[in-house]
Amino acid sequence: MLLIPAIDLKDGKCVRLEQGNMNAATTFGDDPAAMARRWLDAGARRLHLVDLNGAFAGKPVNESAVKAILREVGEQIPVQLGGGIRDLDTIERYLDDGLSYVIIGTAAVKSPGFLKDACSAFGGHIIVGLDAKDGKVATDGWSKLTGHEVIDLARKFEDYGVDGVVYTDIGRDGMLTGINVEATVKLAQSLSIPVYASGGLAGIADIERLCAVQSDGIEGVICGRSIYTGALDFAAAQARADELDAAA
Repeated sequence: MLLIPAIDLKDGKCVRLEQGNMNAATTFGDDPAAMARRWLDAGARRLHLVDLNGAFAGKPVNESAVKAILREVGEQIPVQLGGGIRDLDTIERYLDDGLSYVIIGTAAVKSPGFLKDACSAFGGHIIVGLDAKDGKVATDGWSKLTGHEVIDLARKFEDYGVDGVVYTDIGRDGMLTGINVEATVKLAQSLSIPVYASGGLAGIADIERLCAVQSDGIEGVICGRSIYTGALDFAAAQARADELDAAA
């Protein structure tokens, strides 16, 4: 089970939101590259970046912060990014800068043809981000709820050739109320590509619950507020996950 620290970027700073609300942001650092180094030194094997301003603007806004992180990390671990990625030129630019994966969310739902083209042009580098509330997919920085069922869309996107799915329960994100393991398992069982759990990670008990269902296709979990507030010790949690993997 891969524990993936999240670095959410707003106005060039590292923040965490509550349920995607841009007005409920807590700043945890002014130097994104230093934050990336912190997680790298703690043993992270992958990083998850979000351009929050970009998600709302529909275009990259925190690109300079992303580049600073990529320079800091180099080729030591893969880095994935979501938020404001709406065209093939942006994907190409980010991959050229050293990004390993781009996460397409809103654009995948609104413009499936774009996602299909992205998978064709950049196979192996495209992850889809599905954010949902009560099983329905949300778009535009979670501000709009669609009528699409998560599992139906995920299956369609798997056929396009996406590399994995980041599944976020937006009712729990940033609230430290626990991962929605049941819904994540249900999604993972419907697919043959990896699913990454996201939203609400509260502590070590969540990690243990996810490790117990890893064989269903859950490959990792995005770690946000819990590792910034100290509710979860990242290095200790990854060590525990490795221990459970070895024992399985």
